[in-house]
Amino acid sequence: MIDPMSYQVLARKYRPSSFAEVVGQEHVLKALENSILQNKLHQAYIFSGTRGVGKTTIARVFAKCLNCMQTDSPQAVPCNTCSACEEIKIGRHMEFLEVDAASRTGVDDMRELLESVQYKPANARFKIYLIDEVHMLSKSSFNALLKTLEEPPPHVMFLMATTEVEKVPKTVLSRCLQLNLKIIPESQIQQHTKSLLDLESISYDEESIELISEAAQGSVRDGLTLLDQAIAHGNGALNSEDVKALLGTIDQSYIIELVEQIASKNGDGAYNALHKITELNVEYEQVLKILISVLHKIALQQQLENSDSTSIQSLAQALDPQVIQLHYEIALNSLSKFHVHPHPKQALELCILRMLAFQPISEVPPLVEEKKNLKISPEPSAQTQPQESAPPISVPSETTPLNFTAPVAPAEEPQTSIPSHLDLKGWNAMFHSLELSMFVKQVFSEFEFLNFENKIVTLKKSDDLINPTEGLKTEFIEALAKRLGNEISLVIESGDVASSPAAMEELEVKQQLDEDKAALLENPVLKDILESFDGKIIDESVNKVTNE
Repeated sequence: MIDPMSYQVLARKYRPSSFAEVVGQEHVLKALENSILQNKLHQAYIFSGTRGVGKTTIARVFAKCLNCMQTDSPQAVPCNTCSACEEIKIGRHMEFLEVDAASRTGVDDMRELLESVQYKPANARFKIYLIDEVHMLSKSSFNALLKTLEEPPPHVMFLMATTEVEKVPKTVLSRCLQLNLKIIPESQIQQHTKSLLDLESISYDEESIELISEAAQGSVRDGLTLLDQAIAHGNGALNSEDVKALLGTIDQSYIIELVEQIASKNGDGAYNALHKITELNVEYEQVLKILISVLHKIALQQQLENSDSTSIQSLAQALDPQVIQLHYEIALNSLSKFHVHPHPKQALELCILRMLAFQPISEVPPLVEEKKNLKISPEPSAQTQPQESAPPISVPSETTPLNFTAPVAPAEEPQTSIPSHLDLKGWNAMFHSLELSMFVKQVFSEFEFLNFENKIVTLKKSDDLINPTEGLKTEFIEALAKRLGNEISLVIESGDVASSPAAMEELEVKQQLDEDKAALLENPVLKDILESFDGKIIDESVNKVTNE
């Protein structure tokens, strides 16, 4: 019969027993080895870093090096055979006290721990205290530790580990030698994972290792935990399809196809690509994260040319960097609000809709060329006919259809006289009639008008908004020049914004909504229903009723 308790998870079975077996952290290991070889040991060390990068493991190996009894002095390489090394490994050494600060936070626990500091070790060189998650100690516990930490007996060594070093008091940090552990690169996690699988005689493919190493996010322990799950899921073997099903990920080619359809402004194609993805029964949040990752790779390829993927290379060459940055911001914003959305699938769909709707245009081409680019094919004689009127370009809402098509630019209006003065009301009215691309209009609609004097337009933007690029400014100034004159300068200041065109438009919409709700409440039947059932009018329903 197989003993159910005989199995050890990979993270414990292959826990490093010496510095040479630790994955990464060469800068920390070198410092510890040199301090041992030169006999320049500090009285307290604090290991900081994210989860699963080796803080506690390195501290235990360091403790074995200090108390290894094979020689008369500490060794940089523990023997792992003497009684001290074996007892520290299993946590039974009398002079090696490992404390979980998360469960012993009180000052009484700390005082009880420090009572034995004055006594010399019976069967070791050092009495070593390993305090894990030291930032969890209370303020009074830190105060109780301070004096002993500053002037400990020569036979005492403090080793502390924490994932949140910023929560440790400065008075404690100043008394410790701080060693910051870094996250482990994916390449090292892959190499380590392959070596363990070879030792376990488990078959695997390269894509499975890459997926697990990427999901580990720099943590060796997280990677080995995922590896245990993947082995169990694959019935003792690793293959990419099982790992993808376990992690809830999909092949990057699906996301590449989606980005290609968005880039070509093909709403129907984007919807079909998204439908293929949703048919795989993956987590919608995971799809959004992979989309962000692909956009990140495209942006890096545009700047550094460091991608080996031909799909990423072709997209990076075909897409405007401003478009990629815009889509990246839209995806990040959608991810930040993902958990508050009642329907995850709708949240993902709306993210794609926004990407289709907000397509920045760096240049406004002539009317004939614009029709050609947008694949509009009217009669040849119609291309030279001026447009009588055109509606102002409005910011698309979340209900914008997937087959979004940019409006055709109107013909240039006759030049009007340059006004000597322009107030806020006049500016907001004029702004919506300017011939701007959708992205430029969206950007400058958040700016508040201050004044227009001596052919200089002064606007004010909020401090949390970045300055528009030169390309955006150029298009905006050209549109202003058509309305106000040929020599227009633009000055942008920073401050609190309250009356921008976007804010005023939002206020008008809210006022109209309030008026519509008030009109509905005048209906005695509806009023009686609301009072009887303690109901309320939903804003979306008001819009639907008024539109019908």
